[in-house]
Amino acid sequence: MGGSDDKPRGSIFDAVRDRSRVVTTDTSAAVPRGLRVATAYSWRLIVVAVAVGIAVWLVIQLKLLVIPLLVAILITALLWPAFAWMLRHRVPRWLAIVIAVVGTLAIVSGLLWLVVWQIVQQWDSVRDSTVAAIEQFRQYLIDGPLHLSAEQIDDLLDQGWAFVQEQAELLWSGALAIGSTIGHVVTGAVLALFILLCLLADGAGIWRWTLRLFPKKARPAADGAGRAGWITVVNYARTQLLVATIDAVGIGLGAALLGVPLAIPVAVLVFLGAFVPIVGAVVTGTVAVFLALVYNGPWIALWMLVVVLGVQQLEGHVLQPLLMGSAVKVHPLAVVLVVAGGAMIAGIPGALFAVPLAAFVNVVAVYLAERAWETGARPSGDLIWSTVPRQRRVRS
Repeated sequence: MGGSDDKPRGSIFDAVRDRSRVVTTDTSAAVPRGLRVATAYSWRLIVVAVAVGIAVWLVIQLKLLVIPLLVAILITALLWPAFAWMLRHRVPRWLAIVIAVVGTLAIVSGLLWLVVWQIVQQWDSVRDSTVAAIEQFRQYLIDGPLHLSAEQIDDLLDQGWAFVQEQAELLWSGALAIGSTIGHVVTGAVLALFILLCLLADGAGIWRWTLRLFPKKARPAADGAGRAGWITVVNYARTQLLVATIDAVGIGLGAALLGVPLAIPVAVLVFLGAFVPIVGAVVTGTVAVFLALVYNGPWIALWMLVVVLGVQQLEGHVLQPLLMGSAVKVHPLAVVLVVAGGAMIAGIPGALFAVPLAAFVNVVAVYLAERAWETGARPSGDLIWSTVPRQRRVRS
């Protein structure tokens, strides 16, 4: 009796299941294939966008920890070639750390001393020249094609002064936050120095501990991708250090030969700005052109502009392709976009760290896409470029 009852019940269930399959098949067939593919891409892109958004939100919330960490990693990458060279030549690790850190602090202190010294020496002359240039510009507005009167100019100056006073009041209202900001800067500097010492002392041990966070099957891929990304960051830092030095020497030497004041502070500013590729050195180079225009006149300013553009052309067409090579293969358009995006999200720190982060992510993605941990091959280049068919690569 029970067997006879089970059989009809099973037949009913089979019929319902078969009918659901038919309905599902019919529904899938009714949706165009292009729409199904677009939908599959869409929900995956939404998931990726949400994950990236959450990651960016967490970084912003933890910026007081993330920025010192990134600063320490970038400084470690800058010091790594010299530090590794000392270790290869059997210098004790503790002594290599002392030489690297103290030497870096000595170089930074020396540059700051030169900047302060030249500003103190030439400040009065630059101030007088600035006042004279402003007076000449005022007279040009009166005698030039605009034919402004002295009263109109005074009204414009009064409006500008009123705007400055309004901004000063806003700054004064936030004066209580200045101490907090200074405290954050000092705390961040101390934290970055501590992280730097830890990375130099036991970077390999920290990385081995990090690998334990991954599943065992994923550890070879994570290890290889992380090491490839680190090599890329070291190459990027080494190249940017050399490029920044050449930019600073070229523009600073040009300013000194043309008689532009504050050549050393301008060179230091260009050196720091050059760590933001393509954009930084151009923006800081305009300071030299402005000083030449105010202090030396339009012709010297024109020659200063020629020097800045010449150095930029040397950097963009010779130094970057020759020194960077295929180790950090990020298209210039991607560089500009990530720098702009980083500046929009996190200001100056975002612009500074955008390109090394993009280079790291690019190499890690290529490494994982090519399954290089299985073949032992090094990542071949840009992820986008690697997806282009080989025939089109040859034609392009």
